[in-house]
Amino acid sequence: MVNNQVKMALQELFDLSGIKINGDRPYDIHIHRDDLYARILKGGISAVGESYMDGWWDCEALDQLVDKVMRVKYEDYIKKNWRLILHTLRSKIINLQKISRAYEVGEKHYDIGNSFYKAMLDKRMLYTSGYWKNADNLEAAQEAKLDLVCKKINLQHGMSVLDLGCGWGSFAKYAAEKYGASVTGVTVSKEQVELGRQMCAGLPVEIKLDDYRNVTGKYDRVISIGIMEHVGHKNYRTYMTMVERTLKDDGIAFIHTIGNNITTTTTNPWIHKYIFPNGMIPSIAQIGKAMEKLFVMEDWHNFGPDYDKTLMAWYDNFERAWPEFKDQYGKRFYRMWRFYLLSCAGMFRSRRIQLWQIVMTKPGVEQPECRFS
Repeated sequence: MVNNQVKMALQELFDLSGIKINGDRPYDIHIHRDDLYARILKGGISAVGESYMDGWWDCEALDQLVDKVMRVKYEDYIKKNWRLILHTLRSKIINLQKISRAYEVGEKHYDIGNSFYKAMLDKRMLYTSGYWKNADNLEAAQEAKLDLVCKKINLQHGMSVLDLGCGWGSFAKYAAEKYGASVTGVTVSKEQVELGRQMCAGLPVEIKLDDYRNVTGKYDRVISIGIMEHVGHKNYRTYMTMVERTLKDDGIAFIHTIGNNITTTTTNPWIHKYIFPNGMIPSIAQIGKAMEKLFVMEDWHNFGPDYDKTLMAWYDNFERAWPEFKDQYGKRFYRMWRFYLLSCAGMFRSRRIQLWQIVMTKPGVEQPECRFS
C-alpha cells in the first residue's frame, strides 16, 4: 500500500515535468526495484542519490531528467520529509565549516587522486566553470576564464596576489606566467599542494596547506575561485573581514562562486555526504550582508549556463577515462560520480543555481579600470 501511494505521488510530480516512470525517452526514469518508493519515502533526497548508486533505478540522460524536475517547484513536497528537516536544523545549530572541519572536504573529495582529476579536467586542472562566450572547447573556455579574472582585477606586472582555495595552483601559474604577478595560494587539500607546487616550480608562486582564516599579510589583489561554496553561512562575514584585512587599501577583491537563487542554511544532503562535505551555496542576500560596510560592489556577473557546458565536458572526459580507473574506484563510485556531474549540469541548465563573479573594492577608492566581460 505504501509503495503504491508513494509511486502515485512521484508519478504525479513527474507528470508536471513530462517524465514517465519506465518510459522510452532518454529523460524518463527506469525503476528496477519496487521497494525504491519506500526507500525514498524513508530517506528523502539522500535516498534518491544513494539508490541510484546502488543500481535501483536508471536514466539514460540524467542531466535532462534533473533539468526537467528542477523547473517545477517541489519544495512543498520536500519539506514534508523529516530527514531533510533534521539536516536543515543541524546546519543552523552547528558550524559545519569551522576550522576543525575545514580539511574534511580536502581529504574526502580533492584528495581522491590527482591522476583522476588530470583525466577529467583540462590540461591546467581547473575545477571550476570555464567561460564559453568565445570558446568552443574546454581548454579554450578555461583559459578564457583565467584571463577574464585577470582583466577584472586589472592585474599588473609585479603585483602580489592572494589566492584563497587555490586548487592545484592553476590561476597562480597563469597569473605568474602571463602577467608577471607573485601569488600566494592556500588550500586544504594535501594532494593539491603537492601537485600545485610541482606545476608552479620556478615561478614566484607559494602554495600552502592552510585554512583561509589563518592567512596574514597584505596583497594588491585577493581572489577566490570556488572557495565560497565551502565557507558556510556562519562564516561569510568572517571571510569578508579576512579579505578586507589582507587587501591593500587601493586593492581589488574578487570572488568566483556558485550562487543560490534563495537563501538557505544547508545544502543537498546527498552532496554533503558524498561529494562536498560541509558545502553550502551562498545567495545574493547572504553575500551582500557579509560585505556590508567593508566593500563596494563594482561588478556582479552571472554566467551560470557556462557551468552546464563545463560539467558536460568533464562528464565526457570522465566517461572516456573510466576504463583506466574502474578497477581502482569500482562501479558504485562510477554511478556516484555520474549522478554528481549530470545532476549538477541539470541544476545549472534549469537556472536553479547560478555562477557569479564579483569584483569589490574598499569604500572611498576610485573605481578601478577593469574589463568586466
